[in-house]
Amino acid sequence: MGKSVFFTENGLKKRAVSIVAAALLGAACMAGTAEAAEKVHLDFWYSLRGKNGEFIAELTDKFNKSQSTIEVKAISQGDYYQNAAKLQSSIVSKTQPDVTLLEVAQVGQFGYSGALADLSPWFSEKEQANFLEGLMKNSYIDGKFVAVPFCRSTPILYVNKSMLKAAGLDEKGPRTWDELVEFSRKLTNAEKGIFGFSTPIDIWFYEAGVFQQGGSIFSSDEKKTAFDSPEGTAIVKLWQDMVREGIMKAPVGQDYNAWDVVRNDFATGKTAMVQLSTASLGGLIEVSEGVFELGTAFLPAGKQRGVPTGGACLVVLEKSPKEKRAAAAEFLKFMTNEENAALFSEVTGYMPVTHEAAASERIRALHAKYPQYRVALEQLEHAKTRPMIKGYREMSVLMQEEFKKPMRDLSIAPETSVKSAAVQVQELLDRED
Repeated sequence: MGKSVFFTENGLKKRAVSIVAAALLGAACMAGTAEAAEKVHLDFWYSLRGKNGEFIAELTDKFNKSQSTIEVKAISQGDYYQNAAKLQSSIVSKTQPDVTLLEVAQVGQFGYSGALADLSPWFSEKEQANFLEGLMKNSYIDGKFVAVPFCRSTPILYVNKSMLKAAGLDEKGPRTWDELVEFSRKLTNAEKGIFGFSTPIDIWFYEAGVFQQGGSIFSSDEKKTAFDSPEGTAIVKLWQDMVREGIMKAPVGQDYNAWDVVRNDFATGKTAMVQLSTASLGGLIEVSEGVFELGTAFLPAGKQRGVPTGGACLVVLEKSPKEKRAAAAEFLKFMTNEENAALFSEVTGYMPVTHEAAASERIRALHAKYPQYRVALEQLEHAKTRPMIKGYREMSVLMQEEFKKPMRDLSIAPETSVKSAAVQVQELLDRED
């Protein structure tokens, strides 16, 4: 026989309240489930390391909290080269992200293969014009706007002003190649293991040297190499002459390992002047404070001034569904709005990528406090377009390895290494045809 159940008036009220609460909770859960189902989820691969990478993740989190319809998952993929290799594999396996950071010279590699979405439907001409002109030269493929400038940079010259002053040199740094040699001689102290100058033997700095001589990497139609020339050889000869004299250190190491050596040598006073990205500025300001006076300058001029732009752009993958591409465009606009572009520049040292950000109160205050930041923006006047051809990553690695040989073996003529690189690159160009 079952037990009889009796409810007091108070108990009935409690039960009624619990039923209503349960109903409300169920409705809330259903609403939450519906909301979650309606959210557009995006995978974002980024390719910055250390503090800069951490800040990208923070900005992504800030975007997610700013609205309720799009959820972006930020995933670190190492450096630019590692990210590009993983992206290539993911496209083949159809597991590609929706958004990624691409180093500017890689935009052509993926853009010409049709992997990048045209962002023109979501970015008006006015919005495109807000980006600094000098940074937009690697944003278009066949007239389509495929790459949004984000963490953009130029190579600049960093100088230890304290060391320059002690040597009786102009603390503003050398203005020409001849002055670079002269300064390096006076700043080198072999007994203490101090070099006057150091630079990664990297394609970026090679391009700069070629531009400074008025030369080009490829013909105007990008079908032939153009760097096997006096203009293309001059920078390799300059480096080798300085290495032979013992006034320049050419660090060993593949890709960014050599950059780390250059940066660490400068930070610890083992080198007086170095060529690095403006993206290193924030970190160098931090480590130099109270230790030595840090200065920045334009890259020294050859026959003229010339500098490639660098860093990376935000791109959207063409294979992402249309609703995801539209959502990705909103994410890109958020990351490059005035507030975030200025903040990103302040925290990392990369350039403010829009006219609005460059003119913002935050950037004006930053430049007033740290005038070293101005150099990269002012140097944009001399910016040149980097090669955008498919396969340039493979070509540039090959070129770098050839240009390192005369630094390791001083008996190898610069002309020999440049010619060898040109022959191999031409074979790759012909293969692409």
